[in-house]
Amino acid sequence: MSLVRRVVLDTSTLVGAALKPGSVPHQALLVAVASGDVCASVQTWLELEKVMRHRRFDRYLARGVRLEFAAMLRQCMHFFAVTPADEAEVQPPCRDASDNKFLALVQVCQADVLVSSDDDLLVMNPWRGVPVLRPAEFLAFQGAPR
Repeated sequence: MSLVRRVVLDTSTLVGAALKPGSVPHQALLVAVASGDVCASVQTWLELEKVMRHRRFDRYLARGVRLEFAAMLRQCMHFFAVTPADEAEVQPPCRDASDNKFLALVQVCQADVLVSSDDDLLVMNPWRGVPVLRPAEFLAFQGAPR
């Protein structure tokens, strides 16, 4: 079993956790909260909050419930200041520049792992020595039952 101290979960993973309780992304979130610090920045948080407001998710879960989930999650997160300069200095950068905010956060908070469901981030595994794992891989990495 490999325990991590600091975890960054990207927006796609957190949305998956919110929309489907019991899913692999939801399990990964629970393990991350229980075993270490779930790290965020203002930039990553604002993206999550914006995405949780999208109407396209209304058929899966009521908007109010999604926003309540996000508010509860915010209480569990450890926030780190990530500057525009931190994002600009991400090397190597992600092929989707909008995902550089997660890499900058990984660097600033000295994360042990980045958990993602986004192929643009997953192809970077490992990024500067930090594993970039799918939620299921993170669960295996942590030795958690699925």
